Amino acid sequence: MFNSDLPGRSGPDACPGALQVHAAADGGLARVRIPGGAVTAGQLRAVAAAARELGSGVIELTSRANLQVRGLRLPPDACGGAERVPAEAPDFAARMAAAGLLPSATHERVRNIVASPLAGRSAAGGRDVRPLVAELDRALCARPGLAELPGRFLFALDDGSGDVAALEADVTLRPVAAADESEAALLLAGADPGLRAPSGAETAGLLAVAEAFLAERAAQGSRAWRLRELADGPARVAARAVQLEPRLRRSAARPPEAYAAETGAGGADGVVGVVGVVGQPDGRVALAVLPPLGRLTPAQAEALAAAAGDGAGEVRVTPWRTVVVPDLTPADAGRWRARLAEAGLVADPASPWLGVTACAGRPGCAKSRADVHADIRAALGDPRPDADVSRDAVRSPTDAGRIPAHWAGCERRCGRPRGRVVDVVATTHGYRVEADGVSRAFPGAEQTSAAVAATREGL
Repeated sequence: MFNSDLPGRSGPDACPGALQVHAAADGGLARVRIPGGAVTAGQLRAVAAAARELGSGVIELTSRANLQVRGLRLPPDACGGAERVPAEAPDFAARMAAAGLLPSATHERVRNIVASPLAGRSAAGGRDVRPLVAELDRALCARPGLAELPGRFLFALDDGSGDVAALEADVTLRPVAAADESEAALLLAGADPGLRAPSGAETAGLLAVAEAFLAERAAQGSRAWRLRELADGPARVAARAVQLEPRLRRSAARPPEAYAAETGAGGADGVVGVVGVVGQPDGRVALAVLPPLGRLTPAQAEALAAAAGDGAGEVRVTPWRTVVVPDLTPADAGRWRARLAEAGLVADPASPWLGVTACAGRPGCAKSRADVHADIRAALGDPRPDADVSRDAVRSPTDAGRIPAHWAGCERRCGRPRGRVVDVVATTHGYRVEADGVSRAFPGAEQTSAAVAATREGL
């Protein structure tokens, strides 16, 4: 079984935050929520400095477009267990608060908001949802009762491109039709129960769904972390939400393909699975790069912050563990693309690193049977390219027929992407490669990597 979205939760949600720090095998793990994935150059530098000075120098990108810092040092006399508090945790939280990344101590772990990374900057999307991200974040933190949301509950704001709608968040706001902002659909766990929010009531509708989730969870006597874990969750939560927010209305439910027909987008545009230069309607461009295995060094984070200085002064972290620097001139994008590639960030759309994800592995996780990151790097080599990276962005191998591969140190398969994936699971005698019901065992990382590559191409 995978370690995500499991029914029958038996314990409280223990997602880490900047204040509630998880004690991993390699030290404290702190997670910083960045709603909409938007972080200023100064904030990114603050995270880089904290990772370098307080932790092990590892910054991870999460599938919720958040950042986390590993290896906060633990007191030498700390006992084992999740209650261990790293010695640097208060300093880390204070630094994040000073950088504007910790606006609420009570709600810090529930500020899980993803948004279309190129909202307002891509022809694929219709609505600029960036103002709604900030509005939702403020309103969420202002409702005391919503501090009880699980740290896994996810809000998504889709600009009409369908990119974050494909994540099947607990509640997704998505335009019903292109160029029509009079009404938006509220999708629950990826399903459309016919819930509609008129213009001006979008934030109220999203929060009504969150409150309805908590009420329905209590009514069912459940400890569910996600809406999909409730019995008949979408229908029951939608019915409660309409009672909580009278401006919401019910409409006929629609299948996913209906939204693609209305908005002109199918759900894989923008920066999903893409690295390189992405054109903006205003003549400027966005530069998308991939940190291998979703990990940044402080030096790479500082390089991204410097690149952002030539644009709008911010970067966008995406749920696909890429980083986008928007609002660059084409000339600046070309210059930074080469510099970021030299720093070890993937800027070549043909790179074998695209579509490869992994759990923390050893030494970060005591349950892992292997150092999966070391094994992948040994197999794929240095991500810094010898190939030309001057081309415009093109579809990644994922979109060309090569499906993602996820390496995991144990059967929990933490961090596994949704959908069709080649699973690479460490065993006591090597790795097991699984795809479409077929499982094969290999004794070493080199043989495993060759089998994974062949499986991804052949599926």
